[in-house]
Amino acid sequence: MSGATVERENKLLDVRDLVVSYDGIRALQGVSFWVEKGEIVTLIGANGAGKTSILRAVSGLVNYSGRISFEGRDLKRVPAHRIVGLGIAQVPEGRGIFGNLSVVENLRLATWQRADKGEIEADYDRVFQTFPRLKERQHQAGGTLSGGEQQMLAVARALMSRGRLVLLDEPSMGLSPRLVQDIFRIIADINRAGTTILLVEQNANMALRIASRAYVLETGSVILAGTGRELLGDERVKEAYLGA
Repeated sequence: MSGATVERENKLLDVRDLVVSYDGIRALQGVSFWVEKGEIVTLIGANGAGKTSILRAVSGLVNYSGRISFEGRDLKRVPAHRIVGLGIAQVPEGRGIFGNLSVVENLRLATWQRADKGEIEADYDRVFQTFPRLKERQHQAGGTLSGGEQQMLAVARALMSRGRLVLLDEPSMGLSPRLVQDIFRIIADINRAGTTILLVEQNANMALRIASRAYVLETGSVILAGTGRELLGDERVKEAYLGA
């Protein structure tokens, strides 16, 4: 493995020996990794490598064997809606916004499990500071937003849930190069403000540049791990994922 990563005790998410199968075919074959509080951890790999299956397992959306723990709590028998309440928010591939609801209504839906109702208005202000374009369009239907604006709304909705860990699935998909730059800048800003991020991304170059650590998946297994900087310089990664 590239750039041997040193395990620490400050694990927010700990995944051990994760196996996921669909119709008897294994999508994940004993994957293990961890995410520490305050990190951006990136999962890269070709289509079908198992990246999205990992996020779906963490979110409680697929059956699996192995162990997934969040802040030391085993998630195996926790239903998906309770996992959100524990502090894990997912931004799915394809964004998953409600097109017939306004920007504000989409954001409000993310707050339904929050007990700190008095903090919600302040969070609207913070979200609109991070995404001024959404503030301009707060009463506009989500389905009428541009692709980049919809991606911003999907990320903003995860922030409104007060997720301590945000799972991002292909946030740059379908965006123009300029908007890709914007989205990755926003992801880095959100992380600096204190949100831990697990990122699945086809744009390996951009993802590794902002990653604290990264894992490379191939046919359902982790084949390389290291810091983002280490994997950017790894010849195997360059050849397979960076177009070098």
